[in-house]
Amino acid sequence: MSLSLTPAAAQHVARSLAKRGRGLGLRLAVKTSGCSGFAYALEFVDALNADDQCFESHGTTLIVDAKSLPMLAGTELDFVREGLNEGFKFHNPNAKAQCGCGESFAV
Repeated sequence: MSLSLTPAAAQHVARSLAKRGRGLGLRLAVKTSGCSGFAYALEFVDALNADDQCFESHGTTLIVDAKSLPMLAGTELDFVREGLNEGFKFHNPNAKAQCGCGESFAV
């Protein structure tokens, strides 16, 4: 099982961590929410939890807890700019359906 960041996502996370002045990486988790059942949650990590798994991608660490890992295995996190909008896009092979905004999904 692995997770990855595109070069654009890794660069965005690295810049954000540098601006923040601290942090080990970015946590990607799943929470029950949204119109499709589950939603992605992102936060910076200053300390690891006992059940965390770390994935290194383009020099940046992506951190996932054991509970979220089965639903996120194989996911690639991208950072895209579309016109005036920018943000993360999730390419999750486990998602069987997702809402129109791309923020929630079903497995």
